[in-house]
This record gives sequence, C-alpha cells and structure tokens, in this order.
Amino acid sequence: MKYIGFALTLIITISLGVALSLQFGSVPPLGKLLDPNHGFWQNAYTEDQLAEDELTIEGLSAPVKIDYDEDLIPHIFAQNEEDLYRAQGYVTAKHRLWQMEFQTMAAAGRVSEIVGEIALDLDRMTRRKGLPFAAEQGLEFLEKNDPETFKLVNAYAAGVNQYINELSAAHLPIEYKILNYRPEEWSAYKSILLLKYMADMLVNDRDLEYTNLRNVLGEELMDKLFPLFPEENDPVIEADKSWDFEPMQVSIPDSISFPDEDVFVKTMIQPEPGIGSNNWAVSGSKTQSGKPILANDPHLGLNLPSLWYAMQLTTPNHSVKGATLPGALGVISGFNENIAWGVTNATRDTRDWYAIQFRREDRTEYLYNDQWIQSTFRIEEIKIKGQADYLDTIVYTHHGPIVYDKNFRSDRKDTNFALKWTAHMPSNEQRTFLLLNKGQNHQDYIGALDNYTSPAQNFVFASASGDIALKVQGRFPLKWENQGKFLMDGNDPKMEWKEFIPNEHNAATLNPSRGFVSSANQHSVDPSYPYYVFDNSFEHYRNRRLNHRLSVLTNIRIEDMMNLQFDNFNLHAAEALPAMLTLVQLDSAVILNDEKSTYISQLSNWDYHTNPDQTEPTLFDIWWKHLNKSIWQDLLELDQPIVLPNKYQTVRLLTKEPESTLFDLKATETIESAKFHVQASFDSMLLEVGRIREEKGEYNWASFKNTTVQHLVPNFKSFSHTGVHTGGGAGILNATSGRHGASWRMVVELGEEPQAFGIYPGGQSGNPGSRFYDNFLKKWANGEYIKFNLRKEEDKQNLLFSTTLKPQS
Repeated sequence: MKYIGFALTLIITISLGVALSLQFGSVPPLGKLLDPNHGFWQNAYTEDQLAEDELTIEGLSAPVKIDYDEDLIPHIFAQNEEDLYRAQGYVTAKHRLWQMEFQTMAAAGRVSEIVGEIALDLDRMTRRKGLPFAAEQGLEFLEKNDPETFKLVNAYAAGVNQYINELSAAHLPIEYKILNYRPEEWSAYKSILLLKYMADMLVNDRDLEYTNLRNVLGEELMDKLFPLFPEENDPVIEADKSWDFEPMQVSIPDSISFPDEDVFVKTMIQPEPGIGSNNWAVSGSKTQSGKPILANDPHLGLNLPSLWYAMQLTTPNHSVKGATLPGALGVISGFNENIAWGVTNATRDTRDWYAIQFRREDRTEYLYNDQWIQSTFRIEEIKIKGQADYLDTIVYTHHGPIVYDKNFRSDRKDTNFALKWTAHMPSNEQRTFLLLNKGQNHQDYIGALDNYTSPAQNFVFASASGDIALKVQGRFPLKWENQGKFLMDGNDPKMEWKEFIPNEHNAATLNPSRGFVSSANQHSVDPSYPYYVFDNSFEHYRNRRLNHRLSVLTNIRIEDMMNLQFDNFNLHAAEALPAMLTLVQLDSAVILNDEKSTYISQLSNWDYHTNPDQTEPTLFDIWWKHLNKSIWQDLLELDQPIVLPNKYQTVRLLTKEPESTLFDLKATETIESAKFHVQASFDSMLLEVGRIREEKGEYNWASFKNTTVQHLVPNFKSFSHTGVHTGGGAGILNATSGRHGASWRMVVELGEEPQAFGIYPGGQSGNPGSRFYDNFLKKWANGEYIKFNLRKEEDKQNLLFSTTLKPQS
C-alpha cells in the first residue's frame, strides 16, 4: 500500500512540476515566476541596494562617472560624446529596459509576439501605415548623410546591449517574467523607430471623416461649422507679426475634383480632443529677476513607467539636463548652461489620403496620370504568441502604402486608400536634439531646428543672454487651399505634393514686443501668413487663457510660472455655461424642483475652476457631454466615420444663433431650438449624477474624472494608479483628464546659473518593486516640483550613490 501512496505522490509531484513549467495561453509558467532565486521575488528591491562602485564597459575610451541624486536621477560625466551616449544607453537600459523594448515593439507592429492575437489588428495598422518602413528610411539617411550622429546612435545601442548581455535571470524586469520572454539586442534602427513612434502619436488627420461630412452637409455648411480660422484667433506667432520673406507662389489648379463617394472604413484612433501641450517663455522685461523664464509641459498619455526619464549629460564642453526619451539620445525637453527649450505639438496636416485605382485584382499596377504604374509589395510577417505567424501583404504606391483595402477594415473591393505622410520621408530628428543639447544661442537653436521634420512641433527657446523665441518647425508641403482636407484622387497629378515650404519661411518669432512667446496647440498664425495652414485639431481655450495670463502678469517669478502650469480655470465652461443656464432657466418648472434648483444655484455661483474637491466641474462636464450629443444627434446616427464640430464652434452656435435650423432634429415633427437641447441634456445630467451618487456616494471632480496613471500593459492593474486626487481637465492649462495630462513639467530661469524645477507623474525606476517607481506621483498631483539644477561632478549634496564605468582593459 505504501508503494501505491509513494507512486501517487511521485506522479502528482511530477505532474505539478510539468504544469508549473508550461505556459497556458497568456498565463506564464508559474514555476519560473515563483522561483525564489529567479522569479518575481527578486524584483523587490530599490536601486541603491544593488549599487556598485565600479563597472567595466566595453568600448569606453575613458572612465565615466555617474552620480545618482536622492531621486535616482543620474548625472553622467564623460570625457567625450561617444562615451557619454554609450553610458546614456547603459544607464537608461538599467532602469527602463522593458519600457524601451515594449515601445519599439509597438512601433514595429510586434506586440502580438508578446501578448497574442488580441494585438493583431493594432500590429497590422502599425505596419500598414508604414512605421517600420519610415524607420528604415531614416536609418539609411542617417548612415549616408550624417556619419557622426550615426556613430553616436550606435554607441548608445552598444551601451544598451552591454547591459542586456550582463543581465541575470534574477534581475530581469518583472514584465519579461510575467509575459515570459527575454530582451533582444538593441540597435540604431530601434532608436530611429522610437522617434517615428512619437511622430505617429502626435499626428492627426480627418480627411476621410471630412469627406463624409462634405457629402452630408455640403461645402457651405461645412465651412460654417469647420472654418479655417476661428473668430477669436490668438495664434502661436503673434498676430501683428510682419513676414519678412518673399513667399513661394501656389494657386488652386483648374478643374479640381475630389472623390465624392462616402467612405466606409474603420478609421484609426485619433488623439483625444482637448489634450495637447503648453510651452512659453517670458523675457526679462516681465520677470522679477530681469532674466528670461521658460516653461514646458507636454500633455500625453499618463503611463507607468513614465514616458520620460530625467537625466543630466555632461562633457568638458557642455552640461545638459532635462527629460530624455528612453531609447533616444540626449535630452528632448531641457536646458544647459546657456539655453533652454521645450516642445508642443504644432498640429499641422502632414498626412494625406489618396484613392487608388488598380488595373487588376493582383494590384500590380495602379492608375496615375491616366497611365498604369507599377506598384510594389511588402510582405509583413507578424508573429503571434502561441499561434502561427500572420502574413499581411501591403501594396506600396508612390503616394505611400495602401492602408485600407478589402483585406483590412473594409468589406468593399473598390476600397484602396494610400497614405502619404512626411514621416515616411528620410529625416534626421535625432541630430536636432543633439545640437540643442550643446546650443549656446539663438543661432544654434535655429541651426538645430533645420534638421527637424516630423512631427510638426512648436519649439520654444530662451537664452541666458536674454533672447526668447518660438518657431513652428516641420516639413510642410506647399499646398493650395483645401489640398489634403479631403480624400484625393490618386490618379490626378494636380493632387500631388510638389514642393515644401522652406525652413526659413516656417512661422517664427524672436523677442516680440509683448514680452512673451507661447503655444498651446492653437493655430500657428493668423490669416496674414502667406501659406495655407490647415489642421482639424487646433486648440481654442488653453491658448487664450495662457496668453491672457502672460499679458497681464508682471514682476514674474518662477513660482508664478509653476502656478500657471497648474492653472485649473475652465475657459470653455466660462463661455458656455452662462448661455446654458439662461436657456434652462426659461422653463419655470425647472426652478420649482428642489434638486434642479440646487444644481442650478451651484453652477450659477461656480468660479469656473476645476479643483479636485469641487462638484460643479462634474455637473458641467456631464451636462455638456449630453448637450453636445443631443445637438449633433443627426450626425452621430450616420453609419460612417465622421467628426463632430468642436466645442468652440458649438458654443458659438449656442450663444449667437440659438434659433438656428441646425438645432432641428430630422427624426421629429417639431422644430427644435437650442433651448430644447439644453433642457433635455439638463434632465439627462440629473439622471446620471443621481446614478453616480447612488453607486459611489460622491461626485467631486477628482472622483468623477478618475485620473489614472496606467501601466503600459493595461491588464497590469496592480502596477497602475487609479483615482489620483488632482484637478484640471481637457482644454484646461492643467490638462489632467482621466488618462492624459502633463507628462512632464519644467520651469527654468536662465542666468549665470540656471534655476530649474521639474516633475513628472511617476518615478525614475521602471521596476514596480522599487520605491523610485512612483515617488514623484503625489508631488505631481499636488502641483509640486523637485529642484532640478545642473549638478557639478564635485557636488556631494543629496548624493544617493555613485558608480564609475571603467573601460575594459
């Protein structure tokens, strides 16, 4: 009997051992994950516990010292640039390796390799819109045209690979253990791919949606609801700017005809409305110290690990500090001893769509200028975890890749839409940031920007010598009016991009008389600018609030700029709510209801701020959401992709034309006006707030918007933070909504020694088990900063630990 018991125990033990070593679906092998010597237990550390005084690194020409301050911010001191960027690659990988690789795998359309079939559609879209192709073009251009930068990018890659090669199974980042894979070799291609990924993240187009809207509304109504310029245009470059160049001539060709068929495809996800970035600089004439102050806060998805990694990079010739992008060289938003700079999205239309006609089913030839042109094919092999590979054939035309066709997001055989995008063109954005890192004056800043093409950005600048400047930089096609606004005929040469606006004609300003420069994703220019400027996502509220505050502020201190970055005033509500209250109060029955009367009283006395404990922002946000949906109900019911008029135009209609026929709903026999929609949406708001109070017991702003800083893998909820107690919102200077907000805040006062402060919603470590994983989050939520001055090599204050990287002998 005892032998039977032994046999059963042995079988169970072996079976359990086998089971723990196998992967079931997306569940990793539990044996490896629970292994006390190599599993997740080994990730319960903080970086100072593993600090080493010396490390040997291949390829260094001289020792490199790295001082980590009390927040785990590394300060790298190298004797030359090649050693500097090799060390940057090594150090960044040490703290953010999984993030670097995950983001580049996303950029390459390879997420299915890690998480399985759930990411297949995402990977297909990434490859079909040409991100890997764009990175290949960029790498080839870099290798042929800029060998110095190419050498530095390869040095960075070598540093990353040095860390990967010495990485033990025990200290493998926990995401690799959970998802059961290992890091692969880094390369120069991946660094370029990461910059293309940022270009994709920040671009926006609605050509296909606008095509449908034009067919539904007609051109006259389309122009009314989607005007080229808003009535209150406070542009990036001051409206009284005089353009001191002779513009290139462009005119609308004769007999232009856009395809007029409705578009039925599942269009790609676009950036969330109301989210963007702020930057500005004020001259010494407006500051208490008499020195320029620069501020930047790019608004992006709130993720852990953070998009940014703070770092100082120092050689005998320069010392730069700021936010780096893990996987890319240098500092992206930051300052050195002489200058500071920051970026916001310029939201310019640099991506157009063309309808392509193929000769046969095999799509080997397409029609251009009434002639059959040879197409090319790119076979994309997408590996899927636990399944056979997926092969996707992508047809390339001279316009660009066919994104939508009968095989992807369309059931129609005649759907073949090609994407033309400046990011597909050879470029060298990496050089821009390497030059900015070493820049000493305005001339250096302009020279650095000449290398920059995509995505279009507003680069703000300030210098210790007193200059402030701003330039809208990118590679902008020279377009005639409405070119690229709608789907275009791929056969018609008149629809082509012919030339590009010269860099020296891109909108820019230096030391304007108003004493400040600023951008918040609004229109770049006013109508006097001699080139056609179009995008469908320009911002209409943050920019006017920002410019108003900058114009009235005097004797400005660094603290004033911090407060402005955390400004919670809702200008949209201030302009929309009075009209909404007037219209809803026309119905006396509303006033007689105690609950309705209470809410109206609250909103009537609201100061339009969006602090976390206020309830009025919740009431307004819910009311506006239902009002907007009610007004544009007819458009929302269309069974095809469209985009709604923006908040600004909707408010203009509500306040200036409350009896407009645009408020009338086709499905009813009565004639609706603005009053109908305001009252109906108010009742909907009452119902929703009632449900929230019943389910949650509270409806303050922070609780309602539920700001979440989410791990890059959404299912890893234990590595995320929900319900962050903070104010702000989309369309507000403090643009902290549910999943987006200020990914980095920086304020720098230039002078003999720059005074700098910075913060971001996360921490320096990519390891959820480290105390440096999220230690900045509470300060960020409260509008606080950490001191961010340049550190000298001999400084010992607030030193966490030091490591010396020594050359291999």
